[in-house]
Amino acid sequence: MGDGNSVVIIGAGVMGLGVAWQLSKAGRRVIVLEKNTPGSGASRAAAGMLAPMAELQYDEAPLLEFSMASQKRWPSFVQELEADAGTSVEYETSGTLLVAWDRDEADDLKRHYEYQKSVGMQVEWLSGRGLRRLEKMLSPRIVSGVHCADDVQVSNRRYVEALEAAARAQGADIRTGVEVQRLIYEDDKVLGVETTQDEKIYAEMTVVAAGAWSHALQIPARVPLHIRPVKGQMMALQMDPKAPLLRHVIRRRLEGVYLVPKSDGTLVVGGTSEEMGFDDRITAYGLRHLLEHAFEIVPGIDELPVKETWVGFRPAGRDSGPLLGRSSVPGLAMITGHFRHGIQLSPLSIDVVTAAILNDELPQIAQAFDPKRFESPI
Repeated sequence: MGDGNSVVIIGAGVMGLGVAWQLSKAGRRVIVLEKNTPGSGASRAAAGMLAPMAELQYDEAPLLEFSMASQKRWPSFVQELEADAGTSVEYETSGTLLVAWDRDEADDLKRHYEYQKSVGMQVEWLSGRGLRRLEKMLSPRIVSGVHCADDVQVSNRRYVEALEAAARAQGADIRTGVEVQRLIYEDDKVLGVETTQDEKIYAEMTVVAAGAWSHALQIPARVPLHIRPVKGQMMALQMDPKAPLLRHVIRRRLEGVYLVPKSDGTLVVGGTSEEMGFDDRITAYGLRHLLEHAFEIVPGIDELPVKETWVGFRPAGRDSGPLLGRSSVPGLAMITGHFRHGIQLSPLSIDVVTAAILNDELPQIAQAFDPKRFESPI
């Protein structure tokens, strides 16, 4: 049986690794189980944008509050992480340009801009000419947009590597190639997990951090874990790192397309949003969608070589919010269901779930995302 300080975490994405790092630092004995390699799911597929309002809607007030607080947490979180990991996550204060293609898009974006100002964001409305003073390669058809100077980004893949290094440095036991088959559930309590190799690992607390694969775990029936995969196709183009086409993140809000320049000259282009289950095929539709909309924003990309294409699966829950903290079943906690916002929300998500496990109390800012909001009565 597990001792009073033991924790087993299912999944080694940014959430699972982050909680492992912090719990290990607090003196807990932590085992992380990952069926593939660390960060091989949505964490690897992300673009690394930290933009708290780019995709949120006006009726998502609790998520917006949480997102803004997570944005404020990022600088100190990065400082602590890089010190423990001994490596950089390439945290860059590049800013974002939200652009409008025509009058209809401009009207929608203007409403979004007014909302951004109302919640205290430092944003500036720019004409098409003003946008092109910041990014000369933008299409002349872009009519207007918003400069979000406070938006930042990280290298999501370097972020995973840093979290893994920091967790290991604090003593976490990270095991790859190990798939969890079910939870050990006895006497109305989760006691650990059983793997597909029939190994039983007992722990005082079991944490579900398996992203879009969380739904496949055999969870106690009264804890509904309605997490589904939303497919996203993405690609990377290669710019000249000495003379990149873009320096800001560019987003076309209504179309959901974004271009994210990286320090090595990579230009990440994303992303589709498809209800296709775990279909991991790159399709002609997906590539056409990305390239057509990216070309409309920055025509000069047409001669850039394609560096990489990939598919990721966003973990989408029943509502817009993640599942954070302890469930009503003793011994079971969750950190999953972040949909499109996982990287951006990760610092605060890791903080509140760590606090919930250590102190048996979910911080007030995360109350709207308590897993018990979906649970059935005993």
